[in-house]
Amino acid sequence: MQGYSTLWVPGTDHAGIATQIKVEEQLRVNEGLTRYDLGRDRFLERVWDWKHQYGNRIINQLKKLGASADWDHERFTMDEGCSRAVREVFVNLYIKGLIYRGYRIINWCPACRTALSDAEVEYTEQPGAFWHIRYPVKDSDEYIVVATTRPETMLGDTAVAVNPSDERYTHLVGKTLILPLVGREIPIIADDYVESDFGTGCVKITPAHDPNDFEVGKRHDLPIIKVMNDDATISAEYGGKYAGLDRYAARRAMVADLEEQGFLVKTEQYSHNVGTCYRCKTTVEPLTSDQWFVKMEPLAKPALEAVTSGNIRFEPERFAKTYINWMENCHDWCISRQLWWGHRIPAFYCDACGKMTVSKTDITTCPDCGAPVRQEEDVLDTWFSSALWPFSTMGWPDKTADLARYYPTNVLVTGYDIIFFWVARMIFSGLEHMGEKPFSTVFIHGLVRDAQGRKMSKSLGNGIDPLQIIDEYGADALRFALATGNAPGNDMRFSDEKIESARNFANKLWNASRFVLMNLEDGDSPILPPEEKLSLEDKWILSKLNILTKTVTENIDNYELGIALSEIYSFTWDSFCDWYIEMAKSRIFEKGSEGAKTARSVLLYTLSSILRLLHPYMPFITEEIYSALPGCEGSIMVAEYPKADDALAFTEEALDIERVIAAIVAIRARRAEMNIAPSKNAKLYIVTKYADTFTRTAKILEKLASTSEVHLVDAYEADDAIQIVTDAGRFFIPMSDVIDFEKEKIRLQGELERMLGEISRIEKKLSNEGFVSKAPAAVVEGEKAKLKKYTEAKEALLLALAKLG
Repeated sequence: MQGYSTLWVPGTDHAGIATQIKVEEQLRVNEGLTRYDLGRDRFLERVWDWKHQYGNRIINQLKKLGASADWDHERFTMDEGCSRAVREVFVNLYIKGLIYRGYRIINWCPACRTALSDAEVEYTEQPGAFWHIRYPVKDSDEYIVVATTRPETMLGDTAVAVNPSDERYTHLVGKTLILPLVGREIPIIADDYVESDFGTGCVKITPAHDPNDFEVGKRHDLPIIKVMNDDATISAEYGGKYAGLDRYAARRAMVADLEEQGFLVKTEQYSHNVGTCYRCKTTVEPLTSDQWFVKMEPLAKPALEAVTSGNIRFEPERFAKTYINWMENCHDWCISRQLWWGHRIPAFYCDACGKMTVSKTDITTCPDCGAPVRQEEDVLDTWFSSALWPFSTMGWPDKTADLARYYPTNVLVTGYDIIFFWVARMIFSGLEHMGEKPFSTVFIHGLVRDAQGRKMSKSLGNGIDPLQIIDEYGADALRFALATGNAPGNDMRFSDEKIESARNFANKLWNASRFVLMNLEDGDSPILPPEEKLSLEDKWILSKLNILTKTVTENIDNYELGIALSEIYSFTWDSFCDWYIEMAKSRIFEKGSEGAKTARSVLLYTLSSILRLLHPYMPFITEEIYSALPGCEGSIMVAEYPKADDALAFTEEALDIERVIAAIVAIRARRAEMNIAPSKNAKLYIVTKYADTFTRTAKILEKLASTSEVHLVDAYEADDAIQIVTDAGRFFIPMSDVIDFEKEKIRLQGELERMLGEISRIEKKLSNEGFVSKAPAAVVEGEKAKLKKYTEAKEALLLALAKLG
């Protein structure tokens, strides 16, 4: 709308773990089959079928929501172009030594049966225990006590470490311990990793099942004993009597045996952070495995500098700290997943000569010996392909016109929950493969929560189907509700009240537009007439519209989308609908007059501007109304976005109308206080230094202030008049115009008698010693407060009756 060639590429990723789990579940429930029963190729056919059936729901929901994306440009991370880019990147990074295969400690989900990256592990506070276990020193009466939260891993202990400066244990370094329950001999080693003042100062080292222990093991060349299977059961090779038991069942059995054999010193209850799978919430098991990794240090450094230098900025800025903290502390990225759905790693193994070949294209024979090869079974982490989105969707590695025109892009809009998963990886991927940042600004939004502030989840049953909301309230109302009332980056609470309020606004706009359209005549257009033909109220609304245009544009430029929408809402509901349309009616109904024609032009101009300002938020209703306005050709999607114009800044005239509005509001309030019906018109006498303003707006006062006649006077001293004071002057309404004195006397007398009755009743109650002594103090004080209120009301009624004579 501002004239830019703007591209929003819509699309989805293949959600490797989540999708495969869903399809496997359907197979198991509906057919009693596993993926292994089908085989890889037939299983993948099933996944593609599922994707075509259900995967397009996201796209259809986005369309239903009115997302103005380039739907001809829609992409999917598993489509041919994106898949080609994935292979190109993998091979290039492998050649540079930035992708490698290694036996390392990784995060393993026993339920999903796959490795997870550090970013895919969520930490939750869980109750646990510290088990203090005695490890005997060989050929000695001495022993060492270690404390652990995971006693089931002790089957894989290959050492116990102490701090080299800890004098309590210096004499034991180099000696041998006997591993309880197992009987295996393990050394006592010294390592700075151990904190002397934490626990007993002794740490059991299990290189296969703890990332810190793994590093200690490398430094001391310790053996790596993996005691768990992929499903977190104890392995037959090292488990002994515990083989085949689930990790928690093994824990209970081992603790019981430790206690029975005298090795358990004590148990302390302990609450600690436990890593869980971000998909299924199963507790993650650290264990060693052959996996593929991206070497992060060379990639993280330029990606970190891009943000710290300000070349890429976060909005709100506070989220840059989240990004920086993660990039400064990231480990090598485990990119292999033990799945079938995803981009299969392009590594090929020759069993004949042992050579591994990484290739951009599939190969069937070994380049060295010519023997058949087999491809790596694992697939890549979904985020590996998502990280390439800014350039893979533009045709890279080919040098396309789209790539030249739209890379780098301007703004990435995303949630704070995937800064690690997606934003960081897009930044280092763009810098590495394109030599340039992928975007300039990262605009972060929060999550939608329920009315109680809880995260939406299946277990709570508090999720919202956007299509149901759209069917009931309309897409525009849903969009409006989501865009208002929350600052950038903050979560928002979703409630029916917000949706209903948004729908009410849409109805208000629709009805106002109908009024404008119903009163148009042939030849009307949104082109403003010369300034001399504009009335005070015309200049007021145009001036306010000009301020609105500037304010909205500035707020959107500063990513304050909610503030911008609130400004449009206030202007539309209050200034345009409640005031200007009502002011303009007296001229509009003067059919054939020049004033009526001017009013219709200003109405059209203002309504057209409102629709264009509002269109990014409420596209459907604005398109519908805009298409019906005379002089508004084509779609509003490509109509020019309003611009502030100094020629429409009628500051003095706007102040004049503000004074008139303030007077009308004050008069209405005073009449309401006195229960005077709006239909009861009365003469209005005005004493003001702004006589010209109130003379020119007399018809407005007559219509909107229930006035029969307007008189500008130098002074007004009548005792029987209602007086209203504003900054613009004093306003008098003769009481005889609005009150039937005899009827009012009867009403006031009746009210006075009621008050006297209430006062008498309460005075009797308070003079009763039994009530005062036995009733709760709060009740007694309440009665006293009522007595005071009724006494004041009595005095006011007596005064009112005295004025009536």
